[in-house]
Amino acid sequence: MRPTLVILAAGMGSRYGGLKQVDPIGPSGETILDYSVYDAIRAGFGKVVFVIRRDIEKDFRELFIDRFRKHIEIDWVFQETGNLPDGFSAPEGRTKPWGTGHAVLMAAGKVKEPFAVINADDFYGYDAFKTLSDYFGSQEKTGSNNYAMVAYELQNTLSDFGTVSRGVCIADENGWLKSVTERTQIERIGETIVYREPSGNEVQLTDKTPVSMNFWGFTPGFFQHLEEQFIDFMNTNDGNLKSEFYIPSVVDKLIKNEKEKVRVLSNSGQWFGITYREDKPMVISKINELVNAGSYPASLWKS
Repeated sequence: MRPTLVILAAGMGSRYGGLKQVDPIGPSGETILDYSVYDAIRAGFGKVVFVIRRDIEKDFRELFIDRFRKHIEIDWVFQETGNLPDGFSAPEGRTKPWGTGHAVLMAAGKVKEPFAVINADDFYGYDAFKTLSDYFGSQEKTGSNNYAMVAYELQNTLSDFGTVSRGVCIADENGWLKSVTERTQIERIGETIVYREPSGNEVQLTDKTPVSMNFWGFTPGFFQHLEEQFIDFMNTNDGNLKSEFYIPSVVDKLIKNEKEKVRVLSNSGQWFGITYREDKPMVISKINELVNAGSYPASLWKS
């Protein structure tokens, strides 16, 4: 059974100043999304499910869906503030959906096989997709249902133009994830990487700290966990206008409650992304380097 790729593409790109998912960065006008879908196809994925907002559906269909479905099965779902379990409603004044965990939950009715989750605006590289696809294959052979996370070194995931949010990970000696904690306000100050706690206190992190870039591998049973924890989250955050339901928080709770195991997968590929508009020239330069090195054709979809 070939895995599915769930792409989180509903973000508004507020720090970036627009829909960065549609910005061309490749030599033939490709976006980061183009490279993710291209790499997923090469790595053996059989379907892509996009999580988008209803108000961008028309543009998304014209820019991506009609093109991609020539090469792989495509589906999409909507993440909106009002998409909540029965008995819940968004508090007055809430304008944004509920975060990455809520976004993945929207795909529950579309995914029946092992699946990966990625961000639309991050470039993960072919090796990451192949590593996870091979992991799914090994799980199928052994009859296992463990989850996985593709990890990156923190030093390779920062922006020169502002703070970032990352899932900071701790793994045991056998490569199983022990904890993952969402940290915001991460940046390099001089030679040191720090994150800021809500109190304003700065905590130092090492360059090689493994972090989650929201490249996860799950089985369909994860949707049940998501729904259960999301209901708990809504009960706890009733009336909160800014609370977010993050994937790392869900995974961390599953690990600590010994409900699931998550393998930390390292990879030799490159990660880069566009958090701020000033990041774009760097991404264009790195894509050109990969094209010139023969890792990608100059035009992904020419055939």
